[in-house]
Amino acid sequence: MPDIIDAAIAHPHLKTLVAAVKAAGLVDTLKSPGPFTVFAPLDSAFEKLPPGTVETLLQNIPQLSRILTYHVVPGLWRESRFQERMTLISVEGSPLSVQSQDHFEVKNAAVVAADIELENGIVHCIDTVLLMG
Repeated sequence: MPDIIDAAIAHPHLKTLVAAVKAAGLVDTLKSPGPFTVFAPLDSAFEKLPPGTVETLLQNIPQLSRILTYHVVPGLWRESRFQERMTLISVEGSPLSVQSQDHFEVKNAAVVAADIELENGIVHCIDTVLLMG
């Protein structure tokens, strides 16, 4: 079974996320045993950001790292574990609200593919990049 990084590299719609993770130096972290739950923004999620945002983030590694680790939660969080509304603490350290009552979403992002089980965690693909604040 692939790990989070290998699965992301193989996924046709996670190319921007892979490039960002590599630029931030987080590959080894996401290849470690974990387990992690990753809310992975699709390429289309990055395209929703204002023009130039991705390029600017790729030049500001500390900020890029904070944003990427905000998308990661320690432990295995399958959709079935979420109650109506819960708050988890991201690896970055900020709270992340998740709900699965009417539809599965994290903060302001819809989960478009849930419970992708991998060697070192679970990935949920989302339609919006999560920003802190």
